[in-house]
Amino acid sequence: MPEIKKLLDNNIRWADATVAQDPDFFDRLFEQQSPVYLWIGCSDSRVPANQIVDLMPGDIFVHRNVANMVIHTDFNCLSVLQYAIDVLKVKHVIVCGHYGCGGVEAALGDDSFGLIDNWLGHIKDIAKDNQAALADLSKADQAAKLCELNVIQQAENVRRTSVYQDAMKRKQEVNIHSWIYSLRNGKIKVL
Repeated sequence: MPEIKKLLDNNIRWADATVAQDPDFFDRLFEQQSPVYLWIGCSDSRVPANQIVDLMPGDIFVHRNVANMVIHTDFNCLSVLQYAIDVLKVKHVIVCGHYGCGGVEAALGDDSFGLIDNWLGHIKDIAKDNQAALADLSKADQAAKLCELNVIQQAENVRRTSVYQDAMKRKQEVNIHSWIYSLRNGKIKVL
């Protein structure tokens, strides 16, 4: 278990360095969580929400799953969305995908991966609904385009949730954003 010990050692170094740089950091962090952003992103370890938008812990509320999906029967995602909108009063829901998404690329193929095939079926549906837009593209370009189409669809899925619809009825300010992140240059593209 040397891998786990390394993480614990890293934590001690990080906590000590953080306090040395800012003695009140953890006191402030403990006192309040009041983000104005909810980030719905991919579980991919190369896409850390706080880091790529240069925000501190506590500044962005995060939900991650394979391929940044918002599925109307996913009570985990819906609970996060409701908590963010109804309790934290976030003003922005950001659905952020990324190019090179393994979930999207897997959905383009015919291989079976087990349980996750059910999850990827939603992306396969997006590909089927957008066959014309994908047809003449190379495999790499198809994957990139489907990453974009998936983000747009997931943002639309947020818009169709009862949580968002209830917020609109209350005239609560909640904006939905569709973004995609490039692993090649670290930049976000607004869709």
